[in-house]
Amino acid sequence: MTTGQDARGELGEFLRTRRAKITPRQAELPNYGGRRRVPGLRREEVALLAGISIEYYTRIERGSVRGASDDVLDALARALQLDDVERAHLIDLVHAANARPRGDRRSAARDQARPTVQRLLDSMTGVAAFIRNARLDILSANHLGYALYSPAFLDPARSVNLARFVFLNRRSTDFYRDWDRIAHDAVGSLRAEAARHPDDKALTSLVGELATHSDEFRVRWGGHDVRYYRSGTQPFHHPLVGDLTLNYDALEIPADPGQTIVAYSAPAGSPAQEALDQLANWTTAPDNAATITSDQPG
Repeated sequence: MTTGQDARGELGEFLRTRRAKITPRQAELPNYGGRRRVPGLRREEVALLAGISIEYYTRIERGSVRGASDDVLDALARALQLDDVERAHLIDLVHAANARPRGDRRSAARDQARPTVQRLLDSMTGVAAFIRNARLDILSANHLGYALYSPAFLDPARSVNLARFVFLNRRSTDFYRDWDRIAHDAVGSLRAEAARHPDDKALTSLVGELATHSDEFRVRWGGHDVRYYRSGTQPFHHPLVGDLTLNYDALEIPADPGQTIVAYSAPAGSPAQEALDQLANWTTAPDNAATITSDQPG
């Protein structure tokens, strides 16, 4: 369970890593030369930019944020040049630092795809789609989704977690042609979720497992970067159809907080769509369909 002290420490580390990324020049502050003792901005420079006292900012960076107003948080976000995702993360960290430990109250039902959502997935023909929770567990998929992500489903003994696949499975470096970006996005997504639900024991266990077994994860986790996976393009190398680049859209399910449908599509007539059609035809063959079905988590 995450304690208030842990949450305050996370807040402090986030603020320190953000100010370390900004130079005085980027902040339009005078640089008087000489060797700086810290990378990026000093505490007093952040306080100056935010219009608060150095004593107040120091307390905030140490996690003492009781009573911090929205105006103060907005000023800090501007001073540290936070984007929308980082600003939301800052607010989540402040809430966590002020909250009392309450345990993980989320229902286990939220880690299952409802039948109506499964029917929605199955109706998405020509599109590879799966549903995941905020810990990046794949809860279910349509046939084309299982076919596209078949390298991740080769171990039927345990359900698929995308972060575990990225950092602990060697196949991922072949499967994701832009592995570095995917790795960064996975860690950033987990960081954001950890701030929203600091008492999620399953998430804490997952992070501990990844940090223990992956140096890549441990270093990236220490960077305190946050990401939302919403839309864009993603290049794959699939063992059956070779290279293909797909558009993706992440669609949150309001009725099931934390669950997201991720759908991969391609323009009609494009080589990527032809590759998806080949995968679709492969899954409709009786022998191959049985293989995909046997790989589904369950």
